[in-house]
Amino acid sequence: MKKTLLAAALTVGFFGVAQAETSVTLYGIIDTGIGYNKVEVGDTDAKKVGLINGVQSGSRWGLKGTEDLGDGLQAVFQLENGFDSSTGYGAQDDRMFGRHATIGLQGDSWGRLDLGRQTNIASKYFADVASPFGASFGQANVGATFGSSNTVRWDNMVMYQTPNFSGFQFGVGYSFNTNGAQEWDVDGIEEDNDKGVTTGLRYANGPIGAALTYDQVKNDTVDEKVKQWNLGLSYDFEIVKLHAGFGQTRDGWIGGYSYGIAGAPTGTMYESGRDANLYTVGLSAPLGAGKIMASWAMADFDDNNGVDYEKQNIYSLGYTYALSKRTNVYAYGSYAKDLYGIDDTKSTAVGVGVRHQF
Repeated sequence: MKKTLLAAALTVGFFGVAQAETSVTLYGIIDTGIGYNKVEVGDTDAKKVGLINGVQSGSRWGLKGTEDLGDGLQAVFQLENGFDSSTGYGAQDDRMFGRHATIGLQGDSWGRLDLGRQTNIASKYFADVASPFGASFGQANVGATFGSSNTVRWDNMVMYQTPNFSGFQFGVGYSFNTNGAQEWDVDGIEEDNDKGVTTGLRYANGPIGAALTYDQVKNDTVDEKVKQWNLGLSYDFEIVKLHAGFGQTRDGWIGGYSYGIAGAPTGTMYESGRDANLYTVGLSAPLGAGKIMASWAMADFDDNNGVDYEKQNIYSLGYTYALSKRTNVYAYGSYAKDLYGIDDTKSTAVGVGVRHQF
């Protein structure tokens, strides 16, 4: 009897050690609703009423884990798949792990190093500081104006982030090719790789939030380079939280121009002389078990190549209500005028939905 109890105790003990050294977590989000979207381009318009997916948070499932290597060092990995919950199809061009796919090392004293497909620093540091919508809620998200923070994901990325020092954290990353496999560098022929640099500094302590980021993508084959910097600030007064952001994009739009519907104008990421100053202000306030959010964002484009561009303005309002710690409902509306500076181009988006996290 004593031997049986001892064996059981040792088994439990070994299991506890294994759990302490290695952990793997399955997680996910399902976000689905009903919405209306109308886009007007001059005399042409397109509209759609039906299910909307991933409005507050992109629907996903993922695995992340750590292994304790000793002396404060850990191996870390994260694999994240995105999908459309209204159809079951994969997102991010139907990649297996299109949202995230990294392996790396981290230590409490020196920071974290990740290798693989991941979001850039502006999406990590700037979005939630500059806008109450962060990088969420479709057209309302701050990335519709500040393109480099529109949940930009780059392949072939090496990224380092420091530990948090009294609220400060610094990050820097480099992508050998932001989209797809890295091309070969053949003698006498420039490789066709979009090389990306992303870096930034953020501060979060008490009611204050701040972020400064810089992103650049360069292609040697076409001899083009697009760059953007952003500055975001927030202050939480408890009864209301204020957000503000300013930035500039030069020689294009990181991520490219897209109206999100078939037949609507689109553009490439690079466009020499296509510059804009970017602005946003917003606020959020608790309301019962929920939160109300409002924002205004503007892209003030410079005229270029004989084209007189207008100012893009986006006005957005939203509300979330928590049904539990893991489930909430939401509603939002957003109106955009003169998208990407093109006169008489408008977009209206409204929707309600439910989000569950597991």
